[in-house]
Amino acid sequence: MSTPSEIYSPGLEGVIAGETGVSTTTGGLRYRGYPAVELAEKSTFDEVAHLLLHGELPTRTQLADFNKRLATAQKLPSVLSDLLKKLPKDAVPMDVLRTGVSILAHYDPELNDSSRAANLRKAERLLAQIPLIIAEYYRATKSLPVVAPKPELGFAANQMYMVSGKAPSAADAKAFDVSLILYAEHEFNASTFTARVVCSTESDLHASITAAIGALKGRLHGGANEKVMDLLLSTGGPDKAEAWIRSAIARKEKVMGFGHRVYKTGDVRARILKDYAKQAAERAGTTKWETAAETIEKVLETEKNLFPNLDWPAGRLYHAMGLEVPLYTPFFVASRVTGWSAHVIEQLENNRIIRPRSRYTGPEEKHVMDIGTRG
Repeated sequence: MSTPSEIYSPGLEGVIAGETGVSTTTGGLRYRGYPAVELAEKSTFDEVAHLLLHGELPTRTQLADFNKRLATAQKLPSVLSDLLKKLPKDAVPMDVLRTGVSILAHYDPELNDSSRAANLRKAERLLAQIPLIIAEYYRATKSLPVVAPKPELGFAANQMYMVSGKAPSAADAKAFDVSLILYAEHEFNASTFTARVVCSTESDLHASITAAIGALKGRLHGGANEKVMDLLLSTGGPDKAEAWIRSAIARKEKVMGFGHRVYKTGDVRARILKDYAKQAAERAGTTKWETAAETIEKVLETEKNLFPNLDWPAGRLYHAMGLEVPLYTPFFVASRVTGWSAHVIEQLENNRIIRPRSRYTGPEEKHVMDIGTRG
């Protein structure tokens, strides 16, 4: 039985579970005070990564030093590289990435040092190493050799280069870079909260990030971007999109890429990335899927008051750039590790173990009977 003082909010909706100076969605998404719109327009992911980890946008010298540290850390233990070649080629890439980060913990010399300085160094190493795990496993599934990183390309272009073996066009690199900026941080989302819960027990950064990857895998969180093209392809094209979505609504199906716990009138990140998805489709000759997407958006807004979230244009953008679907959520990880790490560091600076209560719905008090009398 609940008491009058208990307040239950399913999914913790609307509950303030902590304080953060990393980002806010109030009054528009901002990272450490900077509007995400401005960061997407005027900075690179490399700069935003520095902002999230170190608290401020870098000077030219600071950015050069930051990129130099990342370049130095761009290597994997040989044990991990060998394992990536031996894992089943049909393994789920998010599971591979989760395992990879866990293995990296065994080789990090500062694993058990949870000071701010050590956690920053570990976060930078993970930022450098995660793209290598993504690329090395992807190429292993294709029986292709590993492509050595080219740090001079910049974080986004280098990730694409290591996956495909060729440097992306300037337009594709910019679009991918913007997507990483928009994926980098988002307050107390499920995976970030998971990371904070784990580190609140005084566990280590790698354990927190491993747990966060597990949370992000789910289709109601990061995995939604992988379902976008499946949805669009199932419509049969722009001429059939309206009938398809109306039928889906009638069947009360959940449409991946729409709706958000925080944004009730639309996700500003989706509006930013939509233009890049459209331009990428024009370059690739896949504009029919943008037309189908537009139809679905209009119907859902009119009929259900539902608006796209970031995953809706991101899935289309990555498809137009020729990136394979199993890579989409790992790319999210490559970006969001910056936000996760910033939150872990912040949690530990003023830590209290996160341990909420539950509302009991089981039977009333019972008493144990002798085994011979139980019927």
